Amino acid sequence: MDPFVRRFIRASVLWLGVGVIIGLAMIFWPMQGLSYRPAHVHANLLGFVSMMIFGVAYHVVPRFSGAPLQYPRLAGVHLWIANLGLILMVSGWIGRVWWRTPGELVLRIGASVSAVGALLFIFNIWRTLDAAAEPHPLARRVVSR
Repeated sequence: MDPFVRRFIRASVLWLGVGVIIGLAMIFWPMQGLSYRPAHVHANLLGFVSMMIFGVAYHVVPRFSGAPLQYPRLAGVHLWIANLGLILMVSGWIGRVWWRTPGELVLRIGASVSAVGALLFIFNIWRTLDAAAEPHPLARRVVSR
């Protein structure tokens, strides 16, 4: 397993923990808790779910397609960009509760950084699929009628 795959999966589990902690804060401090809902959702959805999908996809797509990942170093960059963007987003959502304008700014920067990370993932997977060898026409299975 490539190091960046392992790191994506570990980041995923870490974000699950962050989402659970924010969820507990929502339960124990219900007056502010509802305000933390977007941070809770993003930690779980973009953090846990997306990071897990990124890690698994980087591991599985090259094996299923028969082509190596086209830009493994870009996957490592993606790891850092995705996590930085998510840290800023979750911080921005929480910060908005206490300091509206700075929280909004941090949130917007984080969302932009996260979008760049997603685009890097799309590019890398797309190029990997493009590099996958097409089967030879004669190698196709003949279906009997």
